[in-house]
Formats: sequence, C-alpha cells, structure tokens
Amino acid sequence: MTTLTRRGRRAEAGRGSDKKPDGEDEAAADRELSEDDADGSKDMRLTLMEEVLLLGLKDKEGYTSFWNDCISSGLRGGILIELALRGRICLEPLSLRKKRLLERKVLLKSDAPTGDVLLDETLRHIKATEPAETVQTWIELLTGETWNPFKLQYQLRNVRERIAKALVEKGILTTEKQNFLLFDMTTHPVSNATEKQRLVRRLQESVLERWVNDPRRMDRRTLALLVLAHSSDVLENIFATLADDKYDVAMNRTKDLLDADPEVEAAKAGGAEMIWAVLAAFNKS
Repeated sequence: MTTLTRRGRRAEAGRGSDKKPDGEDEAAADRELSEDDADGSKDMRLTLMEEVLLLGLKDKEGYTSFWNDCISSGLRGGILIELALRGRICLEPLSLRKKRLLERKVLLKSDAPTGDVLLDETLRHIKATEPAETVQTWIELLTGETWNPFKLQYQLRNVRERIAKALVEKGILTTEKQNFLLFDMTTHPVSNATEKQRLVRRLQESVLERWVNDPRRMDRRTLALLVLAHSSDVLENIFATLADDKYDVAMNRTKDLLDADPEVEAAKAGGAEMIWAVLAAFNKS
C-alpha cells in the first residue's frame, strides 16, 4: 500500500437518511454531476477514473510510471465510488452482525445505464452476482486478483487503455506509438494541458486556500479524488509544482485527512460511506 511521503528532494519526497422514490436517487446524482463545480467554471466533466489516470500520466511521454503498481486497483476503487456518487450502488445497511465497512456488502440501487462503458460493465457484474460481495472483494475481482477461476469473468480488462481512449475522445489526450527497443507501445500524451492544470489547481486549492478541515464539508468528488490519488500513488503529482512551504502544508493536511478513521468518518451524517470503505480497503491491503 502506498504511504504519504515528505519531500527530501522533491522528486523522492446520496446521504443514507434521505429516502427517495425509486429512480430519483440516480437522477438527482446525475444532475449533481453537472452542478457541483463550486466556482461555476466550464470545467469538462470527467469521471473519477479519468481524473486519476490523467494525474498519473507523464504529460509528454503519455504513460504512467513503470514502477507504479497501485494505479490499477486505484482505478477499480474509483469505479465503485463513481457508481455510488451516481446513485447506482450503496453499502448494505448497518446491522448488529455487520458494523464495519469492510464487512458490509455492495448492493445495487439502480441498473440504469450511466453512459460510461466501464461503469455499466461493472454494474452488470454487480447485478449478476449472488450473494453480494464486499468493497474489498470487488476491487480484487475487478482487478483480476483472485484464485477462483470462476471469478475471473469479473475482471475488467484494458482499463487504462479504455480510459485513455475516452480522454482522447474528449480532446485531452492524443494517441502515439513509441518504440521501446524490444516492443512498440501505444502512448497517450497530454494534448490539452489546460484541463490537467485546472484539475491539479482545484485539488491544490482544496487543501490550501479552500481547506475546511472537516471531511463532511468537503466536496465529495474532491474528497474521493484525494483518497484515490493516494491509493493510486499519484498524490505527489498533484503537489509537486508547489513551493516547499505550501507543499509541506498540503501534504500535512492530506495526511491528516487520510489518517482519519474510515469507520468514524463514515458513521457521521453525510459521511460518504463508499469513499471511506474504499480507503479502508486500501489501508488493509
């Protein structure tokens, strides 16, 4: 599991209580996707998975670090959070026997298509699975980390390439071929640096100028993205351009946020259970 590191040299350094008729939760969640930009800017709407991959890509080279073995599972965690934020899935209710986040199963709330192929493919898997599985198990299944050959059907394949192609279609990445002596590889350099800079700036501001010191008051997508950036080992890419003093403040605040007890935070009103469940799963792995 990744850990937050300090800079020696910079390079190494849907609320549960609101009951709505069937179909309204996902409709409200989908509307919220186009209304939750605090500054009212015309930011391009990206999924959490697209944002994580964009943060992990080297701008000119167009690929993620060869040493990053965390981003694959981080992207799967992003899929679960994205589905929860869109009102498609949730955790089963608390019970006397199942109180902890990692003991509670992922339940289908709605199988209404999202329009995203990875999200809809995952929805079909969740709908077809009986009995239901936990968040940690779903991350493992979607990543293909299972010894059960009958469960390999749940693995999402070519996830990075499919997300990259979606970003190409949105005009943020381009597609090139690079030769690495022994093999050719398709790469996706950043072609619209403005969108990536806007994303990085938004995350930087969330722990600096707009820091609220309370996860419940944070924008849920921003909170989710910080959790996923940490889990995918791309957090350093967000803060690398900051001056040393601001870098230290940003990393300390992010560390405090990620060191919070997921069980405690998820139990609070508006605690965004799925976000904290994903963090708990990565903390355990």
